Amino acid sequence: MNKKGALESLLFVAGDDGLSMDEITSLLEVTTLEAQNLLAEMRASHNENSQSGLTLIETRKRFQLATKKDYAELVKMYAVSPFATHLSQAALETLAIIAYKQPLTRMEIDQIRGVQSAGLVQRLLLRGLIKEIGRSETPGRPIIYGTTDYFMNYFGLTTIDDLPNVDELFQMQDNESFDLFDFPSDDETDGQLAFFKDDLILPEQE
Repeated sequence: MNKKGALESLLFVAGDDGLSMDEITSLLEVTTLEAQNLLAEMRASHNENSQSGLTLIETRKRFQLATKKDYAELVKMYAVSPFATHLSQAALETLAIIAYKQPLTRMEIDQIRGVQSAGLVQRLLLRGLIKEIGRSETPGRPIIYGTTDYFMNYFGLTTIDDLPNVDELFQMQDNESFDLFDFPSDDETDGQLAFFKDDLILPEQE
């Protein structure tokens, strides 16, 4: 098995949660030194390759793949473009899972859906429909997600008990009165509205 390729695949699937050094060494069955060398090679490979739009970053001692700052404006344009106005069926499914099962981690979302959901969670964070509400006490302390006040307002809900099923979410989204270009305020998302940093998009950190 190509260890570098395997590491890149794992980091992609891990998404915004990233992987710790202990998780990398355990999953790849390598030593800490070998893992450090693999990470260094990957970082150099992405940074030196002008054709790559990705880079490797370390946040809170966890390693993540992120978009290069050179493409931040393009990614930002996409995020607020008509292409991103409506949520896809997969995004609505993910949102419904979070709404009904909150609080939960992205790995728990993946287990329910049966596929990885990193990109979908990122989109929902960017739209202010979900937020980081803490970290699990399980190994790796993954981020725990829940819905925001903006989610309630967006779908016209008074309490969480008013939650519709996924089909009804589709119908509500098709209502022209809802506009995903109308970004929520910090108050509606508890100050965790996703924003663009130099290298990537992620929720504000304390």
